[in-house]
Amino acid sequence: MKLGLLTAPFPDTPLMEVADWAAAHGLGCLEIACWPAAGGERRRYAGTCHIDVASLSPAQAEEIMDALARKGVTVSALGYYPNPLHADEDHRSAVIGHLRLVIAAAARMGVGKVNTFVGGDRRLTLDDNWTRAQAIWPAILAHARDHGVTLAFENCPMIFSRDEWPGGHNIAYSPLIWRRILSEWDGTGMNFDPSHLVWQMIDIPRFIAEFGPRMTHVHAKDLMIDRDGLYERGIMSLGMGWQIPRMPGLGAVDWAQVFAGLFRAGYDGPVIIEHEDRDFEGSDDRVKRGFLLARDVLAPYCK
Repeated sequence: MKLGLLTAPFPDTPLMEVADWAAAHGLGCLEIACWPAAGGERRRYAGTCHIDVASLSPAQAEEIMDALARKGVTVSALGYYPNPLHADEDHRSAVIGHLRLVIAAAARMGVGKVNTFVGGDRRLTLDDNWTRAQAIWPAILAHARDHGVTLAFENCPMIFSRDEWPGGHNIAYSPLIWRRILSEWDGTGMNFDPSHLVWQMIDIPRFIAEFGPRMTHVHAKDLMIDRDGLYERGIMSLGMGWQIPRMPGLGAVDWAQVFAGLFRAGYDGPVIIEHEDRDFEGSDDRVKRGFLLARDVLAPYCK
């Protein structure tokens, strides 16, 4: 397994500078954030554009990969996490159009993997969202297959704010829906983040045992349960006030257990640190401190 980072927390730092810092600190693999260059995404840890996929030429793609290779840095995936099942049709059309560009860019770069969300309409039931997904996703999946790209969906419910309540913005969160995705959609895999299982009270070792062979990418993020917040608000408040994203080692995820399960499942791919910890925000130096803390926790498992 190779340890690296998702570049999203460095929105104002050029990609090659991020790569230089990562390589110098033992993080030799990048998931490159590829939101639209024009901006517009207001969600935390979203909107970063380290590659303008809309204008990426084959020559530019080759140049980027050659430059990263000279630094000893590999690319685990291109990352773009929108909501392709959004209630607004114009919004859906825009984000799906950009996702197609990300897929094409990944093919030009020879990366072969794009990480994203299935999406979801918070007002619909799971089954109604699945019906919409079955109408929307086959064409996107065909586009990815035509480009030799695997789509890896993250297992995050996306219920963290009032505009995502009550149903969330991503339906690919539970074993029930994952069985549908993996049995019915060819050319897909899971971008596994164990932190999302903690607050859903889903058994992590059991989940890895069932889905490990279809995990094509892993995010390393932790989660702390604020017990006072949970007591005050109750579990039905979901993401509002008691589940706190942390750097690996500062939350409830048992990383020895996670890596043991991944090894047993035969996973030997990238492990990408995803930074969403408010205690390590405010400056690039603080963000870097968070990444280094996570590196020190995870590195023993990745040798």
